[in-house]
Amino acid sequence: MLKTISNALSKVFRSQTTDLAEDSTPESEMITTANKRLITEDQHNISKRYLDDNALKVAYRLQDAGFEGYLVGGCIRDLLLDKKPKDFDVATDAHPEEAAELFRRGRLIGRRFKLVHVRYGRDLIEVATFRASHDSQSEDAENEHGKQCDSGMILRDNVYGTIEDDALRRDFTVNALYYCPKDHCVYDFANGYEDLKKGVLRMIGNPESRYKEDPVRMLRAARFAAKLDFTIDPASESPIRPLAPMLKRIAPARLFDEALKLLQSGHAVKSYQQLQRLELFEPLFPQVHELLQRSDLDVPLEKLIDNALKNTDRRLAQRKSVTPAFLFAAILWYPTQRLMQQLVREKKMPPLPALHEAANQVLAAQVKSTAIPRRFSTPIREIWEMQLRLPRRQGNRAHRLMEMPRFRAAYDLLLLRENSGENLNGLSQWWTDFQNANASSQDTMINGLEKTDKPRRPRRRKSNRPRQERSGNDS
Repeated sequence: MLKTISNALSKVFRSQTTDLAEDSTPESEMITTANKRLITEDQHNISKRYLDDNALKVAYRLQDAGFEGYLVGGCIRDLLLDKKPKDFDVATDAHPEEAAELFRRGRLIGRRFKLVHVRYGRDLIEVATFRASHDSQSEDAENEHGKQCDSGMILRDNVYGTIEDDALRRDFTVNALYYCPKDHCVYDFANGYEDLKKGVLRMIGNPESRYKEDPVRMLRAARFAAKLDFTIDPASESPIRPLAPMLKRIAPARLFDEALKLLQSGHAVKSYQQLQRLELFEPLFPQVHELLQRSDLDVPLEKLIDNALKNTDRRLAQRKSVTPAFLFAAILWYPTQRLMQQLVREKKMPPLPALHEAANQVLAAQVKSTAIPRRFSTPIREIWEMQLRLPRRQGNRAHRLMEMPRFRAAYDLLLLRENSGENLNGLSQWWTDFQNANASSQDTMINGLEKTDKPRRPRRRKSNRPRQERSGNDS
């Protein structure tokens, strides 16, 4: 009861101190205050049939319990752009523990960001409590709910506040839009609706400070600009290049997740272009970046990356499955191949052991930037190893290779390598024809190959000397 009365009073006082925003915000103007604007149903035209039923159930349940409940963020942004949201999130003034008690299948997660996950079958609704800025917490607070390091990076972020506080804590204005299921209005506190119509991505608050709080926001800027085909506001873009090295302080596991969002969400080519333009690619793939900068580069690395990303986008558009193992295998192939050749040349190692050693070194260096899980690093090694096995097709080898689990991915990489300009003497075309041929034609293709896989060693000539003499034993 006290909570309900408190919520009602806070709404009254906030409504008295909140002014309507102007219809537009000049480009590069910094958003530092929350100005509430209601976008009515006849203005935003979000059809109720596109709203997620389970997300609405969560919001209604919160409201029935005396709390606020809104659909928020990317789902509302995408609906306003006539795009299908990937998921639906809910924001509330209920603390995580209070929200979790309302749902039988609610589960508290997180330490840095405390959230509630409510599961409906396979559908997962994320419920987040309104957050305030770090300087709003009282100095004599018994528990430290927010924490920053000396560089400004957020270490813990559980300082709770009002919906206005929450809007100003969000990253971009187009993500600070709240849909209320009761009145069907969109609540805009940062002029995100106008930026959405203009196609502008604008950081809320001081961009440099916000990037320092969480450097991953720079990757999000690149991703949203690519996904939405938006222009990044100049004031929001200018600090990115100088601050890009801060990404090296982020946990590699988190950067791996961000890399997947960038490269496996259907807009990989545009995301890669944004990463290169904003100088954000190097913190994610330092070895590849270093190789791209070489003036003596003799392999089509840039073309292979471009083709691999186009292939990923095409498969996603066709609703086919994609795996990080293949994409990382393609992106990291030439650094691995180059190191393998160096080991063969300098240490006289056979090609296959040299490849294994090169793979160990390249992946060990890569996981310091993006922590590739073992479930992906093992297939990456297998795809690379098959690049050395695919040229060896004599006898029963071709049929055995086709039965291997990684054959298709290895063949796809071989195809991309040759299509990118690497001279493989038509090897990918041979494998294409072989897969499409019948059994008789396959035998003909194999018989037509020159048996030069591995030249036979000349037999050692036996000596005619007596055994004792050959062994050096005279006694």
